[in-house]
This record gives sequence, structure tokens and C-alpha cells, in this order.
Amino acid sequence: MGSIKNEIKNCKWVKSVSGIFIVLLLAASVSCNNKEKEEKSEETGMADAGDVKENNSTVEEYVTFVSNDKDKMALDHAYTNEALLKLTSAVDAMAGEVDYDIKADLEKAKASANKITENPFETSHADEIRNSAEILSGALQNIQKAKYPGLSNQAAEVKRAAMAIDPKILTLDQKDAVKNFFAKSSNLLESMN
Repeated sequence: MGSIKNEIKNCKWVKSVSGIFIVLLLAASVSCNNKEKEEKSEETGMADAGDVKENNSTVEEYVTFVSNDKDKMALDHAYTNEALLKLTSAVDAMAGEVDYDIKADLEKAKASANKITENPFETSHADEIRNSAEILSGALQNIQKAKYPGLSNQAAEVKRAAMAIDPKILTLDQKDAVKNFFAKSSNLLESMN
């Protein structure tokens, strides 16, 4: 009879340990599942916040152009002209993605961009570049407000970079300011794209 009582006591102890083990396994499983759900909701939340990528090839073309040709500014302003025209096309492409009409503004930006290649010795090129930069940065800010609220800081950086181009200083004497505008615009467009 004594051995039966010992077996019953041992059996209760085994059942208790098994029960605790099962409870720990269930707790770990629930914790793991909750972590996976949180990660999925964070990924979904980012997409809902306007961080949807457009994958526009015109934007990619501008981004690639600016990143590859950083030291090409010269007296003929061919690089600056091409960068402004590619930026105009990229802004137009992004505006099309969000149904934002900026055709009239873009025509003004193109006209200013084309004026800088007419006479390489003209001293008003910085004024035309600044004009084009202001129009394009304003359009980018409007696109950002319409569809990409999380990119307001980057849009403000583009606007500041455009305003940093001084119309009273020769363009080649402020290459860094012009390149900075192109780079900031590229960063914003890449974030949108």
C-alpha cells in the first residue's frame, strides 16, 4: 500500500511539471505570434502613410543623371540645361501619378532652362536657373502635400536649395548651390518613386 501512495505522489508531481511546461510553451507561442502581427502591421502602416513607390522610369532617369554627372557644369551650361529639363520631365511624371496639373508652370520652367544655353557669355543665367528651380521646387512641394505627407522635410530642403541659388552671382561661381538643388530634388523624387 505504501508503494501505491508513492506512485500517486510521484504522478501528481509529474503532472504539475508537465502542466507548467505546457503553459510556458503556450505563452512563448502567443508572444511569437504577437510579434509577427506587429511587424506586419508596421509594414502595412508604412504603405498606408503615403510611402507607396511609383517606380517611374522618368524619375529614375533624372536620379541617375544627377548622380552620374556631378562635375559636368561648364560655361555652355549644357549639363545644367539637361538636368533642369530632366527634372522638369520627372516632376511632370510625378504630377501625373497624383493627378496634379502643373503643365503651365512646367512650360515656364522649360523656357527658363532653355534660355541658359542661348548665349554662354550672358550674365543672367543664374536668374533663369533660379526661376526654373523655384517653379520646380514649388511643384514638388505641392505634389508632396497632395500624396506624400511624410516627405515635408525633404520638400522644404528642395525649396531652400532653390532659394540658395543667387540670381546676382554667376552660375559657375555657385556650382555647389546649383548641384545641391539638383541633389535635393533627386533625393525627394527618389523617395517618392
